[in-house]
Amino acid sequence: MAEKKMVPAIRFAGFTDAWEQREALELAEYSKGNGYSKGDLTEVGTPIILYGRLYTKYQFAINEVDTFVIPKNGSVYSQGNEVIVPASGETAEDIARASAVEKSGVLLGGDLNILRPFDFINPLFLTLAISNGRPQKELAKKAQGKSVVHIHNSDIQEVTISYPLRAEQDQIVAIFRHLDHLITLHQRKCEKLKNIKKSMLEKMFPREGASVPEIRFAGFTDAWEQREFGDIAVRSSAICSESGLPRVEYEDIISGTGRLNKDIFAKESDKTGVVFHKGDVLYGKLRPYLQNWLLPSFNGLAVGDFWVLQPQNADSSFLYRLIQSRQFDEVANQSTGTKMPRADWKLVSKTEFFIPSAIDEQTAIGTCFEHLDHLITLHQRKLEKLQNIKKSMLEKMFV
Repeated sequence: MAEKKMVPAIRFAGFTDAWEQREALELAEYSKGNGYSKGDLTEVGTPIILYGRLYTKYQFAINEVDTFVIPKNGSVYSQGNEVIVPASGETAEDIARASAVEKSGVLLGGDLNILRPFDFINPLFLTLAISNGRPQKELAKKAQGKSVVHIHNSDIQEVTISYPLRAEQDQIVAIFRHLDHLITLHQRKCEKLKNIKKSMLEKMFPREGASVPEIRFAGFTDAWEQREFGDIAVRSSAICSESGLPRVEYEDIISGTGRLNKDIFAKESDKTGVVFHKGDVLYGKLRPYLQNWLLPSFNGLAVGDFWVLQPQNADSSFLYRLIQSRQFDEVANQSTGTKMPRADWKLVSKTEFFIPSAIDEQTAIGTCFEHLDHLITLHQRKLEKLQNIKKSMLEKMFV
């Protein structure tokens, strides 16, 4: 039987040669970072990469560094195009990752394994290869430790890396650079829109001590009314186990988005729940505040620790935004219970909130936030699609 040619499932046109396979020892020179901890960070100074930021901040290519220190003797500086792998981490899966430092003059802190690839290896290609697929799994198996796991240069050197000619590596890197650029773009747009929404929730509802909000739509001038929450929303208590009705559980809602993460209409369950109708508001009452709320566009059953709120002489979309406001959050977080604290309905229902006396103004506020939520969801879905494309490409463009 002929030996199977070592090639990925997807390749750029013009490349037909089989990929080579070597231990990582043969692909780079190895060294270690030195010194420094969070306590050494300063507002200004020389840029530095600490290993913990590889988990929280940086992508596979590091171009900009936003942490600084005053340099010490014996410091290790990047020369540009180093591959760094954290030497310590919480889990084997997390620690088996790499990033490429493209700039020179960046301090490389302790607990960093440093690889300087030879000319026939693109540093960013090596970064992607180490962090994904079989090399990542192989490296994760070598991580040792209990509460903290460790990886050494000797562990990385034993990992088997498959690679094509440098020209093909460069094209693979270019496509993932482009994908990461698009992912970052949508991440920033999402964050910007979320910050706008947060600001609008503060400014379109009255602050403490005020009876009208800072921002209002033109044409509305009447003072807002102070009403108990129990007068504008009542809890449904109708329990049902009817088959065929979709059931919404905590894990079905993506926290903080009001979005469902699965097709609940296809979900089978024999659990009973509280009946809700289109226009009711689902509010997750478990603390700490999980932001599991939903404005459903269908009838169904709420299973678990939800309040099903039925609007009373109030616009349902406005009510949905009111429960997301800081004022409501402060009251709801005065929870009862210790092991599983929950918002206290007696307290919440008796708390007074200012609301517009005109339903039209309530509707206008609700519509405004509906539009913001639509934009956030749009960019979030594009982001998720790009992340799935990247994941698929990582599987199919590497051996």
